Amino acid sequence: MKRNFQTPGRSPVHARHAAVATSHPLATSAALEVLQGGGNAVDAAIAAAAVQAVVEPHMTGIGGDCFAIVMEPDGRMAGFNGSGAAPKAVSPEALQNAGVTELDPLSAHSVTVPGAIRAWETLLKAHGTRSFKDLFKRAISYARDGFPVASRVEFDWQRNVDKLSRNAAAKAAYLRDGKAPAVGSVLKYPQLADTLTAIASNGADAFYSGPVAQDIVDTLRDLGGFMTMEDLAACHTTTVAPVMRDYKGHTIAELPPNGQGIIALVILGILERFEIEKLDPAGAERFHLEMEAARIAYAVRDRFVTDPGFMDICHTKLIDEEYIGHLAGLISRDSRMASIPGDSLPPQTDTVYLSVVDKDGLAVSFINSIFNEFGSGIVAPKSGVLLHNRGAVFSAKPGLASSIAGGKRPMHTIIPAMGLKGGQPWLSFGVMGGHYQACGHAHLLTNIIDYGLNVQEAIDFPRMFFNMSDHALEAESTVPTKTVKGLEARGHVVRPVAAAIGGSQAIMIDRKNGVLTAGSDPRKDGHAAGY
Repeated sequence: MKRNFQTPGRSPVHARHAAVATSHPLATSAALEVLQGGGNAVDAAIAAAAVQAVVEPHMTGIGGDCFAIVMEPDGRMAGFNGSGAAPKAVSPEALQNAGVTELDPLSAHSVTVPGAIRAWETLLKAHGTRSFKDLFKRAISYARDGFPVASRVEFDWQRNVDKLSRNAAAKAAYLRDGKAPAVGSVLKYPQLADTLTAIASNGADAFYSGPVAQDIVDTLRDLGGFMTMEDLAACHTTTVAPVMRDYKGHTIAELPPNGQGIIALVILGILERFEIEKLDPAGAERFHLEMEAARIAYAVRDRFVTDPGFMDICHTKLIDEEYIGHLAGLISRDSRMASIPGDSLPPQTDTVYLSVVDKDGLAVSFINSIFNEFGSGIVAPKSGVLLHNRGAVFSAKPGLASSIAGGKRPMHTIIPAMGLKGGQPWLSFGVMGGHYQACGHAHLLTNIIDYGLNVQEAIDFPRMFFNMSDHALEAESTVPTKTVKGLEARGHVVRPVAAAIGGSQAIMIDRKNGVLTAGSDPRKDGHAAGY
């Protein structure tokens, strides 16, 4: 597809040596600085993530979780699960005794141990070449000396004024005279700067023990939470083998549960049975099949995907060919399923994303999240740590895959991914957007593989997703009117989405020609860069 240079848009970035794509320009600059200074892809990713923890506080932070896949130049991969667990003392019974029957995403009970900082340190020890002291310089400077609020950041901030007003420390940190800061406003976070400085000097232990950890524990305890110093001290990152499945000559690698990456593979497996490459990429039939596949796959996710130590089945059963064929058989090309029958689901036996590839071919697919915008809305006041609310995906009811339990990791929506072609590195990519991410992976990959779009075109392409409550389809304004009418004719309810769906970054690796092609989502403030 040739780009029309008379319409708004952006070209992909082509580079020979290294490339980076993030959702914020200051993060992209920080990563590129590290790469040009001799650091590798992992070093650059952590420098960028630290900057984003300051300048995109609604999406990420050191009080969140992190997942990553690192791919060597020969295609070997290592996955890192940096998600924290629920406090040891929590259980459905403990919550019931405290009068809690539902997990409020704005309560202390939604806060699980933040795993990001431990994950960053683990990644650096395994694959990095620089120290936190080197890599945090830009982040500390922005927190202490100030940074200007970007346009998309301000747009999202406006929606969260009421949420931030509920917590005194959050209100003081993130609102100005009770309002969201305007575009271009310069913000400073001295407490967060001090915390980043402590971590830079003393490593992850400065976060998981001592004054910072005590501040987090005291804050949550005052709000009725169960978190203890021992819970924080026990935080660890798990090294995992990615789960892989082929799609039309490409091998797609996702992290195993407790993340939802395997659900992207389920969606791709279902779509593979419908020859979607023959369809109009912006047409009703393509979107109908994609949304039906997603509705089924997410029902599978909600039924089975959780901490692997608590899953009823092995996750590999979910990408078994016979099982995926069974799921595909539930779909009609011509009409929407009225509901997803629960008895059809068992097998027979939810952010910032960035991607970096360096001059040596090392690639990292990296995602860091506080789940909902501004997480729990709870800030530990002395340390300036905004706490995520990943525990909100747990259920306070016993007997479910999603039931909360002490030491259990919650189901995660954030999923980095990699692609190989002919066994060689081909694509480092990811999609932001909470629950949308698994569907977004399938959408991005089919845009590239089935419809021949370059990475930037594939990222720009119109999106839709189903509402998790009523399963109505929510479409971006760029979805053609004809497509909407075609979906409605198939029984779907389609309505405009309130804001752009998610965001994405991707870097394609062309080993034959020695070229990297990077794209970054215009739905966010960031961009791709390379040299």
